[in-house]
Amino acid sequence: MGKYTSNDYKRTDMSELTDNFQVLPEDYMADCTLCPRKCHANRLQGVTGYCSQTAELSAARAALHFWEEPCISGSSGSGAVFFSGCNMKCIFCQNHGIATENIGRHISIDRLSEIFLELQAKHANNINLVTATHFIPQVCIALRKAKVNGLTIPVVYNTGGYEEVSSLRLLDGLVDIYLPDLKYYSSELSTLCSNAPDYFDKASAAISEMYRQVGPPVFEAAASDTAPLLKKGMLVRHLVLPGQSRDSKKVIRYLYETYGNDIYVSIMKQYTPLSYIADVPFLNRRVTEEEYNRILTFSSRLGIENGFCQEGDPADESFIPEFDFEGL
Repeated sequence: MGKYTSNDYKRTDMSELTDNFQVLPEDYMADCTLCPRKCHANRLQGVTGYCSQTAELSAARAALHFWEEPCISGSSGSGAVFFSGCNMKCIFCQNHGIATENIGRHISIDRLSEIFLELQAKHANNINLVTATHFIPQVCIALRKAKVNGLTIPVVYNTGGYEEVSSLRLLDGLVDIYLPDLKYYSSELSTLCSNAPDYFDKASAAISEMYRQVGPPVFEAAASDTAPLLKKGMLVRHLVLPGQSRDSKKVIRYLYETYGNDIYVSIMKQYTPLSYIADVPFLNRRVTEEEYNRILTFSSRLGIENGFCQEGDPADESFIPEFDFEGL
C-alpha cells in the first residue's frame, strides 16, 4: 500500500524532558482518572481500577517481539514490555490472560528502567510499551531514568486507543512512535465489544494529540534490515471484525480525511474467534478473504498510500506470546 518515506532523524534532546520529571504516581492514582473510565479508584491504597490494577507496576513479559509491523519489529525485534491489566477489556481480546485474568509479576520502577536498557542491549529496535495506559506515571519515571542512563532507541506507545488527552501529555517528549488502535466508529459496536460508548470520540481525540506530539513519519534504514525502521511518527491499526465492513470503512475514511498520508495505517485480519466468546454469534467466525480484500480495495481507492496489510492466514493463536514473565 505504498512506499516508505525517508527523512533525517534527530533524537530528542534531554533538556526537552524537564517537564516530565515532575510526574509522580501519587499525584494521579489516589483518585484515578488516567483513562476515560475515570473510575476514581484509590489505587495507592490497593484498590483496583477498571483496569484491574493497583498502583503497583505489573507486567507479564519483556522480550524481543517479532510480530509487529515490519517497520517496528525489523529483523532484530521490538523490545516489548507487556503490562498487566487493560482499560478496555474487549470481549474478543487475544491477550485476555494479562488483560482480564491478572497474569503478571510486580516490578519496581527502577527494575522497569533496567528492563528498557536490557532490551536495548539485546539489540531491540525500540522499546515497545504494550497497554501501559494505567501505568503512565510510573512509565514516565522509568523512561526518564533509562534515558539518563543511556537509552537511545525509540520508544513506542502501543495502545488500544482509549486514552485521555491529559494523560498522553505526560508522555510528550518521552515517546517517539505512537501505535494506537482505532477499533470502532460505531458507538453501538464499541459498547457491545468494549463497554465504551464514547470510544470513537476519545480515541480520535487521543490520536490527534499523538500526532501533535510526533508529527509525520520519519524512517531510518538499518544495515541488517531489508526495510526502513520507523523512528518517529504514528502508525494506526485497525482490526477488521467479521461482518463489520461498513464500520471499518468509516474508520479508514476518517483517518485518511483527517491525516492523509502523514500517518501509516495498518489494516489487520488477524481476528481470532477464541472459545470463550463462542456465544457471540457475529464474532464466532474468522474474517473472510472477500471481506478483508474489500476493505483493502476501499482503502486503495480512497488514496491511502502509506499502509500495511496482512498476507496469508494469521488468524490463529501462534502469534500470541507466552506470558511467562520472561525478562522481568
